Amino acid sequence: MRDRIRKGNIKLRRSSADYLLYSLLDTLVDNYFVVLEKIGDKLEDLEIRMLDEAVKEDLQELHKSKRDLIYLRKYIWPLREVISLLSKGSSLHLQGNTALYLRDVYDHCIHVIDTLETFREVSSGLMDVYLSSISNRMNAVMKTLTIISTIFIPLTFLVGVYGMNFKFMPELNETWAYPAVWIVMVVVASLMLIWFRRKRWL
Repeated sequence: MRDRIRKGNIKLRRSSADYLLYSLLDTLVDNYFVVLEKIGDKLEDLEIRMLDEAVKEDLQELHKSKRDLIYLRKYIWPLREVISLLSKGSSLHLQGNTALYLRDVYDHCIHVIDTLETFREVSSGLMDVYLSSISNRMNAVMKTLTIISTIFIPLTFLVGVYGMNFKFMPELNETWAYPAVWIVMVVVASLMLIWFRRKRWL
């Protein structure tokens, strides 16, 4: 506003204080759009990163954006009420078309609030995306560990049977027994892997 006055804005210089008030409020509300645009870009980047792979730093950044939105909401709602009262033209200090100009500022203020609420919903949705991503990653880890454990169950059984060292186990005295057990274990593990792939568990 100082720059506009210094550059010789004729309307600002010749108008009364009510027009200056309108100009200040208009500048203030318009700059909320700039702030919201930055928050919107940040939320968009967070969404792309979270869909790819969610990390703890993204959650911290999301919380910061949510706090910023809460602060903005705390500041913009009272301003809306003030502009609403002024735009009704009830004040004796408003001259000419200033009340009409203030209605335009009020419309912008409503637009800011709508955008703000939209971003709050987006940030809540991103929290769900983060939790879902963490859950999916945990499920993938559990799935891998379960498959590994399942493959080793029959192998552990075979090793346990032939590790008992009973005297009358006929296979223990055979020269082919040791490689045969290895072949059986490899075949069993391979068949289980093939079956898992056919079931699309891998």
